[in-house]
Amino acid sequence: MAASELYTKRARVWIPDAKEVWKSAELNKDYKNGDTSLQLMLEDGTNIEHKLDPKTKNLPHLRNPDILVGENDLTALSYLHEPAVLHNLKVRFMDSKLIYTYCGIVLVAINPYETLPIYGADIINAYSGQNMGDMDPHIFAVAEEAYKQMARDERNQSIIVSGESGAGKTVSAKYAMRYFATVSGSASEANVEEKVLASNPIMEAIGNAKTTRNDNSSRFGKYIEIGFDNRFRIIGANMRTYLLEKSRVVFQADEERNYHIFYQLCASSHLPEFKTLKLSSANDFLYTRQGRSPVIEGVDDTKELCNTRDAFTLLGINESYQMGLFQVLAAILHLGNVEIKDRDSDSSVIPANNRHLTAFCELVGVSYQDMSQWLCHRKLKTATETYIKTLPRLQATNARDALSKHIYAKLFNWIVEHVNKALITSIKKHSFIGVLDIYGFETFEINSFEQFCINYANEKLQQQFNMHVFKLEQEEYMREEIPWTLIDFYDNQPCINLIEAKMGILDLLDEECKMPKGSDDSWAQKLYNTHLKTCTLFEKPRMSNRAFIIQHFADKVEYQCEGFLEKNKDTVNEEQINVLKASKKFDLLVELFQDEEKATSPTGQPPGTGGRTRLSVKPDKSRDKSSKEHKKTVGCQFRNSLQMLMETLNATTPHYVRCIKPNDFKTAFSFDPKRAVQQLRACGVLETIRISAAGFPSRWTYQEFFSRYRVLMKQKDVLPDKKLTCRNVLEKLVQDQDKYQFGKTKIFFRAGQVAYLEKLRADKLRAACIRIQKTIRCWLVRKKYLRMRSAAITIQRFTRGYQARCLAKFMRRTQAATIIQKYQRMYVERKRYRQKQAAALVMQTILRAYMARQKYQALLREHKAVIIQKRVRGWLARCWYKRCLVSIVYLQCCIRRMRARRELKKLKIEARSVEHFKKLNKGMENKIMQLQRKIDEQTKDNRAINERLAGLESSYTAESERLRSDLSRLRGVEEEAKNKTNQVASLLEELERLRKELSTTQKEKKTIEDWAQTYRNEMEKMVSELKEENGSLKQDKDNLNRLIQEQSQQMTEKMARSIAQETQQLETDLNEERSRYQNLLTEHLRLEEKYDDLKEVMASSNVSKPGHRRTDSTHSSNESEYTYNSEYAELEEGSRAAEDVTRGMDTSLTLKLQKRLTELEQEKQSLRNELENKEDQFQRARARDDAEFKKARGAELEYESLKRQELESENKKLKHNLAEMRQSLLGNAAAGAGAPGSPAYKVLLEQLNASCEELDVRKEEVLILRSQLVSQKEAMHHKDEKETMTEPSVYVGDVSKLKDADELKQACIGLKDTNRLLEHQLQTQRRSYDNEVEALRGELQNVKEENNRQQQLLAQNLQLPPEARIEASLQHEITRLTNENLELMADDPTASREARVIILRRMVDLMEQLEKQDRTIRKLKKQLKVYSKRIGEMGAGQTEGQTSPGQMVDEPIHPVNIPRREKDFQGMLEYKKEDELKLVKNLILELKPRGVAVNLIPGLPAYILFMCLRHADYVNDDQKVRTLLTSSINSIKKILKKRGDDFETVSFWLANTCRFLHCLKQYSGDEAFMKHNTPKQNEHTLSNFDLAEYRQVISDLAIQIYQQLIKCMENILQPMIVSGMLEHETIQGVSGVKPTGLRKRTSSIADEGTYTLDSILRQLSAFHSTMCQHGTDPELIKQVVKQQFYIIGAVTLNNLLLRKDMCSWSKGMQIRYNVSQLEEWLRDKGLMTCGAKETLEPLIQAAQLLQVKKKTDEDAEAICSMCQALTTAQIVKVLNLYTPVNEFEERVSVAFIRTIQTRLRDRCESPQLLMDTKMIYPVTFPFSPSSLALETIQIPSSLNLGFLTRV
Repeated sequence: MAASELYTKRARVWIPDAKEVWKSAELNKDYKNGDTSLQLMLEDGTNIEHKLDPKTKNLPHLRNPDILVGENDLTALSYLHEPAVLHNLKVRFMDSKLIYTYCGIVLVAINPYETLPIYGADIINAYSGQNMGDMDPHIFAVAEEAYKQMARDERNQSIIVSGESGAGKTVSAKYAMRYFATVSGSASEANVEEKVLASNPIMEAIGNAKTTRNDNSSRFGKYIEIGFDNRFRIIGANMRTYLLEKSRVVFQADEERNYHIFYQLCASSHLPEFKTLKLSSANDFLYTRQGRSPVIEGVDDTKELCNTRDAFTLLGINESYQMGLFQVLAAILHLGNVEIKDRDSDSSVIPANNRHLTAFCELVGVSYQDMSQWLCHRKLKTATETYIKTLPRLQATNARDALSKHIYAKLFNWIVEHVNKALITSIKKHSFIGVLDIYGFETFEINSFEQFCINYANEKLQQQFNMHVFKLEQEEYMREEIPWTLIDFYDNQPCINLIEAKMGILDLLDEECKMPKGSDDSWAQKLYNTHLKTCTLFEKPRMSNRAFIIQHFADKVEYQCEGFLEKNKDTVNEEQINVLKASKKFDLLVELFQDEEKATSPTGQPPGTGGRTRLSVKPDKSRDKSSKEHKKTVGCQFRNSLQMLMETLNATTPHYVRCIKPNDFKTAFSFDPKRAVQQLRACGVLETIRISAAGFPSRWTYQEFFSRYRVLMKQKDVLPDKKLTCRNVLEKLVQDQDKYQFGKTKIFFRAGQVAYLEKLRADKLRAACIRIQKTIRCWLVRKKYLRMRSAAITIQRFTRGYQARCLAKFMRRTQAATIIQKYQRMYVERKRYRQKQAAALVMQTILRAYMARQKYQALLREHKAVIIQKRVRGWLARCWYKRCLVSIVYLQCCIRRMRARRELKKLKIEARSVEHFKKLNKGMENKIMQLQRKIDEQTKDNRAINERLAGLESSYTAESERLRSDLSRLRGVEEEAKNKTNQVASLLEELERLRKELSTTQKEKKTIEDWAQTYRNEMEKMVSELKEENGSLKQDKDNLNRLIQEQSQQMTEKMARSIAQETQQLETDLNEERSRYQNLLTEHLRLEEKYDDLKEVMASSNVSKPGHRRTDSTHSSNESEYTYNSEYAELEEGSRAAEDVTRGMDTSLTLKLQKRLTELEQEKQSLRNELENKEDQFQRARARDDAEFKKARGAELEYESLKRQELESENKKLKHNLAEMRQSLLGNAAAGAGAPGSPAYKVLLEQLNASCEELDVRKEEVLILRSQLVSQKEAMHHKDEKETMTEPSVYVGDVSKLKDADELKQACIGLKDTNRLLEHQLQTQRRSYDNEVEALRGELQNVKEENNRQQQLLAQNLQLPPEARIEASLQHEITRLTNENLELMADDPTASREARVIILRRMVDLMEQLEKQDRTIRKLKKQLKVYSKRIGEMGAGQTEGQTSPGQMVDEPIHPVNIPRREKDFQGMLEYKKEDELKLVKNLILELKPRGVAVNLIPGLPAYILFMCLRHADYVNDDQKVRTLLTSSINSIKKILKKRGDDFETVSFWLANTCRFLHCLKQYSGDEAFMKHNTPKQNEHTLSNFDLAEYRQVISDLAIQIYQQLIKCMENILQPMIVSGMLEHETIQGVSGVKPTGLRKRTSSIADEGTYTLDSILRQLSAFHSTMCQHGTDPELIKQVVKQQFYIIGAVTLNNLLLRKDMCSWSKGMQIRYNVSQLEEWLRDKGLMTCGAKETLEPLIQAAQLLQVKKKTDEDAEAICSMCQALTTAQIVKVLNLYTPVNEFEERVSVAFIRTIQTRLRDRCESPQLLMDTKMIYPVTFPFSPSSLALETIQIPSSLNLGFLTRV
């Protein structure tokens, strides 16, 4: 494939960048061969020209397709190179928040510097048992792979964790060990897994410190071997340590700390136990203040010390040793503060009484003088003499620091040794998994001996890694049988030879150390002379003669030679060591130094700078080692230990974890590309990529290739043989056959070929999409055109019709308008003419009338003037008088008006005042009434004024009349008036004045009327305002009422909601309590199984245990109750488990148990005293009761025995009579045998009379026994108390015989349990007493009513036949006994209660006896009738004349056989005591569920057991009831333990256990359970025993069986769920297979043996049909189905959340289709209401989340409202994992995910990511009565229960 085919326009490439290392760009034009540059466009739109190297002509790296970005495995990338790896890691880390990524066999872990919720127990359970490639990358996946390979291949495994300081190596190793401890468990009772985990805080405290790169940096390497037994359970561990950084004890750089333990001690110095250490703040000591950073943010050193001490205690290091360790550490701190001063230039001195040296000597128990001398002096030995030489201050200080480092190294070794001792076990180690937590490649500005050793170790590990990768590649090629070509990879063996070979760097260093005057400079010159010209990997710096450069596999490192010799020799003043050895007060210090050879590892490494410690389970070497070996250099020791480590790793299967530090600032989720690339190169990840890219990195199975690239094939290319099809297609697509190889099962591709095929596939899909879009768009446009054309035609049709209608309408209107105009104009003209004619006539008439009126008026005026002149003079005189009178009246009116106005003004002022309004507001309704009355009064006044005005008018009219009369009179005196013409002027003037006065009066009247109207208006306005105010008040009142109603309604709704919430909360609490109780039952069952396993182990080992052991309570012959048996069994199991634990205890646990044993002995003594007191009380009560009832008891028992004998004799007599009767009937064959008077007839009459006499005798017996009832029952009650109280005394007697500690402990626990049982029994008796009192009160009223009813029936009974009269008399006698009981209760209520109970019980017994006798009588009567009928049939052959009953028949009667009628069964089964084991064996242990379920009725074993139990209850045999129930329960448990993994067996016994429980309830006699019983079933109720406690025990057993059923069902479904729900493509072709890496996932193509959705549905149907066949209750089936669907939904969702490749749009559609199929299954089975569908809601919402749009804020809002069943963590996880399968899909942006997180911030929910797949819904067993009659049940012979007898 030519480069021009790939480097085309729009192709994306990577180009180098100084800041980001690599930068993405896009080609602007195609590349052609010979071009010297590329035209590129960066992501920000900048166009650049990229020059190609003229020599190599290497083109830039191509980018992978977008669908491959973010892959779980880097080897899945089509282009394998550095920028692709870096970009993939960055996208996963920054965008998806994924810190783990596979790179072939390597797990790359990036430190997030943030606590992530991905290490919980739910995540561990999710990864447990999964294939490594099936889940997203995780440290747990690597641990699971190692564990699985160890179990499968039986080969030891190793997990190699490496990386820089701060990259997270220690945390990764810790999580790996936590995973092993969780999934494997412990093989012993010593909790080894907890001890393994407890070693972490100890090693972190003494070996970890804060550095500039890491707050918890491991300053040593360690290799932990976790041992497993043959069942692959943890049995122990062993730790090896390497290269402890001792120099940190005496020196720390800025921003760094010493080891954590020092700061923990200083922070806890205030504690009382640490006062003797004389410690203070960490800033007060030289060794802890040099870094100037004594505190780590977020870390509490005091709390950390508590954790460290707890870990010490758990590992068996007691308090005294711990205080000794702390003393040594405190002494080191004090030694660092010892100040050494110059005495002169060659000597130094320590001032006298130095308090820190004094404290040091006191803590370690040495002499102050000796220590101060040898800190400033040293001893030199020659062949003949010994010299003591003074030391200058600098050398003395170095010697002091060397001593501190030596002491700390010794202490470190001692702690590691004791940790290993605590982790060692005596059980044989079958295999192990090693976890190597070792430093990564290091390079600093100044590199010394420590960095040299670290990088040397990494060279060895890198070589082993390269060889392992090369080996895996070779094995893969050979397995697939493809041509093998040697892959060239970097071999760092030359670098290793440079370091460790003969005359290598280490060899020359050891040789220089042996030289008397050896120095770092001379050693450097030897290195230059030896290697500078011979080795290309060794270089000399240009500017230095005391340094050298080594070309390591990761980078060049320059080492400074200064200090190499001193650190390699690791010298310390021997006299100082001798002083410490001489300590007599401090044993721990002596133990540290007493045998230095023993303290070192078997490799002979002494503790020193850069040294390491290795402790093994192998025996230590002998003490007589030569001093030569003791003086091995640190380099030699490190080389030997490293060689042993490599041998161990080569003998195991390695697994690699490479930890990457993303930035140097410890910022959460911040990625620095430069630092990441540097570490990727150093840790070998890129070398792995290079090796993979050199061969065939991309590998596809033929089926996957066919499924993915089916779109590139034509129909004719598809052949039945998929392999041949793939061959043909590849030959056409890829011309160069070297680019691929065909293996047996896979196709191998070179790097870049998958990208090329993806490009072809994308082009083909793009072309298909374009064609589809073209066709669709054409179809849509044409459809739109046709729709528009049809619409236009329709519009035109309707428009034209509308226009035609409009034209016709217009024409009709025009014609109508013409006609209307014609008639309208005619009408107007005619009307106008008539109007003119009428107007002319009117005008003529008016004019003529006007002229006549004018003439008449002139005549009238003249005539009136004459009359006026005549009358006016007389009238004027009278008017003057009247005028004066009117003026006076007017004056009065004005004054009154003035007063009225003043009053009105005053009222207005008062009305406007505040007080008035307040009064109005106070009594608004009264005020309204007053105003109304006032208005009425004003109305009356107005009416009066109106009347007055009317009167004035009437008076004026009268006056006018009078004036007229006067005028007429004056006419008579006209002449006289003419004479007085001179007076006319004055009269006229007076008249004018009167007119003016009249007008004035009229104006005043009008004014008054206006005022009245104004007042009326004001009053009306005021009334309206008051009415409005009243209306507003009413409205306010209505509003308040409405508000009150609304508030009351709201309160009601709130109360209803609160009640509903409380009800829901109570239901939740009930379910939680039920779940908690069932979990406790599960834990109890687990402990029982564990105990049984321990018993089997102990039995197999044939180890006898000393001490007394009780007999198992379940097999005891004198056990009291099953509950007691089970508790004693648990007690015995606990004691035996305690013995097993004691055998494996370590020292600390023994001490704790001894202390606890002392406390238990004291408590035992107090309990013994309390029991003795109680026993004395019971004995005194028993003696008093015996004294009271002794006499009565003897006589009554004697009388009862006599009565029993008499009854037995009577019974025998009856049987004898019956036998005689039968013999007489059978033996007498005479002719007259059946006639009256015959012997047979006489025998029958005699039997009848005897029966009647027997009834009379029974009546007398009832009367006689009445007086004996009370005393007999009381005596029996005291006897029961005596028997009950004898058991604790015997138990106490047994306790006195126990002697050793274990038995005392068992006895004490037994006493506690006994005390609890006694208290429980007392409470039970008290409750039963209260219940009986309540029952008796109710019965008292019933008895009174019964008494009245019986008195009425007594008279009626006298009229009954004799047989019925006897029964009635007995009933009457019982009533009389009840009345006497009531009288007794009235006399002595306290004593009568017990007597009443006893009498009632006796009455019940008598009634039972009476019923038995009645049944006997009925049987005799039936037989009598049968015999009479037989006799009648015998005489049927006589003649008709023989009709007289007294006549004798002489004809003979032939004898006939009398068949026996079938007996009426009572639904009981009788068995013998010795047949109980056979019953349990045949019915439970050896029963085959399949045959019973198919051929017999459901629940048959339960019915048989209950029928046997009924018979034991019927015969009142409590021992038989107890043993039957106990053996049945134990046998069911046994068969479940034996066949607990068989679903059919577990389902069968679940159904039968529930049916047995329902039978116990149905026939218990409790009215609540007898509602649905038939009368016959009510007769079968239990009569003697209350089995309520056993019902609880059986209910617990049913819960255990249910949980076992769920577990069995889960084990069957678990392998199917992921494959069927996620991986299998139910809808074929929807989602294509993406390229995968080295770790192949399970194929989604349904091959043979893979599970599909149909497999799950078939299995669910099988479960359902099995439970239905077994007769399981429908409600219980619903609960099982709900649990099944919860498991399916939880497992599917958990895997979806942990698998990035499953989070795509097409997979969401697959999931929704699968869920719909499950819902359809529920509909078919009628189980839609069982709640199973709701359990799938989280999965449904997750599938919807994969399919909805994820771009805008509206999409975010829709997602938040839709995903209510998912937590925020789950939603964000799905969005982060969402991966497009094709290029047409888009990724979810980081901003959108942040928007989702912001919107869901206020949700109150659990932060847990995964669903709890182990959660089991609490089960309930609703009562389900059976309609099957017990007496109809037949026992098939196939059950082999012939020894059972139906009763």
